[in-house]
Amino acid sequence: MQTNEMLLLKLGEVVLKGLNRRSFEDKLVSNVRRRLKGCGSFQVYVRQSTIYVEPQSDACDMEAAYAAARQVFGVAAVARAVPCGKTVEAIVDTAQTYLADAFAQAHSFKVESKRADKAFPMTSIQLSQAVGGELAERFPNVTVDVHHPDLTVYVEIRETAAYVHAPSVPGAGGLPVGMGGRAVSLLSGGLDSPVSSWMMARRGVELEMVHFVSPPYTSQQAQDKVLELARLLTGYCGRMIVHIIPFTKIQEEIRRQCPEEYFTLIMRRFMMRLAQAVAKKAGAGALVTGESLGQVASQTMLALGVTEDVVSMPVLRPLIGMDKVEIIRIAREIGTYETSILPYEDCCTVFTPRHPATRPALEDVRAAEAALDVDALVAEALSGETWIRVKITDEPRI
Repeated sequence: MQTNEMLLLKLGEVVLKGLNRRSFEDKLVSNVRRRLKGCGSFQVYVRQSTIYVEPQSDACDMEAAYAAARQVFGVAAVARAVPCGKTVEAIVDTAQTYLADAFAQAHSFKVESKRADKAFPMTSIQLSQAVGGELAERFPNVTVDVHHPDLTVYVEIRETAAYVHAPSVPGAGGLPVGMGGRAVSLLSGGLDSPVSSWMMARRGVELEMVHFVSPPYTSQQAQDKVLELARLLTGYCGRMIVHIIPFTKIQEEIRRQCPEEYFTLIMRRFMMRLAQAVAKKAGAGALVTGESLGQVASQTMLALGVTEDVVSMPVLRPLIGMDKVEIIRIAREIGTYETSILPYEDCCTVFTPRHPATRPALEDVRAAEAALDVDALVAEALSGETWIRVKITDEPRI
């Protein structure tokens, strides 16, 4: 590896911002610095719609930094690059050394150049032709193919240096976490809620999680599974707090006093009340759920209206129009799928009704719920709340 190898992070949606673009860039740089902290000492700064990540010592773990940078929301693409002098000779020498392995495997190549520094005396096309011609002489077994090359050599002319790199890879996209407000996400052990949390974080939303436990009906393994899902999400979302709320008493009272067909709906209404209480305490402005329209009986349009009836803040449902195949695809991509399918069930599966109401009338559900001392049950559950701070995957766990 070249000792002066660095990373170039290309900005995504951030470049479309207007007068407040600087605040988005500053937040993104801060997030990148925090995410790379465990990979070594890096200088991180932004210029011309690109974040530069320069290692400050040979001890920096470039592989880990490369992987971590790809998970930072707001970064559209990541390239490993080497800076050099702004001359054709320096660029060719750097490409010959840095991309030697790539040239050894390629049968054809081309050069693509960009000039962010418009004072550079050659046009992009002229530079590509000059560099390509020199590289063709130095690698005579690799032909030039400007249409379908095996290898593309990228050259960028910027303010202080030229940069040579192979093709960049996609980043996480979206907006920097922290620029979209704060929300509380209801995190279960299933496939949906980790994906919905990831999708909202991708829109710049800072998250805290709420998870409900019902011992002895749910196990410690089920709780540990959810904490592992939260830990996997921190690679994208940053460190977070997971609020653990005891739910056994509420579920037992629902089973004892309410009609069976409304068990799940009334349970969801309590979850929403408790999540809103946590959100208000955390200064959050919305709730996030993994609900998808029509996926289960409690997620019909009427059922969603019934559960949302008990809260006053927005309920964000990023999966609402997605089918299970799409959700599973994203779960695989973000690395939560294998954990989500572990066979430890959470409280959502406790006391499931045999024939749940799919077209519930709000007045009927309210009447059924009136048999419960709602305020007392909510207060008791909140009094047993605990919280766990979950840290980024490459840092030690607490």
